[in-house]
Amino acid sequence: MPPELEKEIRDHMADYPDPHSAVLPALEAAQRVHGWCSPEAITQVAAVMQVTPAYLSSITTFYDMLNTEPLGRHSVYVCTSVACNLRNAQALLEALELAGEDFDDANIRGFECLGACDMAPMASIDNRYVGPIDPSEAPEVIAAIKEGRTPLPGRGLGDEGFRLPWDKDGANG
Repeated sequence: MPPELEKEIRDHMADYPDPHSAVLPALEAAQRVHGWCSPEAITQVAAVMQVTPAYLSSITTFYDMLNTEPLGRHSVYVCTSVACNLRNAQALLEALELAGEDFDDANIRGFECLGACDMAPMASIDNRYVGPIDPSEAPEVIAAIKEGRTPLPGRGLGDEGFRLPWDKDGANG
């Protein structure tokens, strides 16, 4: 097991009164190191947390942010919940899938709710919330990911100067 993974799992366990409560952050750490929750990753987490691999497998198959098979290194999750769907999220998802159809290193999919309704339609791109995104911008988003650039700079939460397009005075940005 990579020593830094073991340390991270133990650090997460120390954050909780019951160390078993650290299962999700521990599995997310293993997924980050291994690229997915492989049998090897699950066995490593189980050894540190002193739980069975079967217990961890039941958790990885329940939560859809944990991957039970290898996927692309990049994640593009389009919010498909009510607020985003009312603002054309399905067209955005389809445009991103079309633009990324020859890009095997990206996992592009719909996600029920990302909790950023004010940015609708939006996506989590490698854990960076970006929006609103027009379907016509899908080719640029995919090109930026392929080239290692930040997709739609200035349009992600936490980006310097981030502001929603309709927030002209910056009151919410």
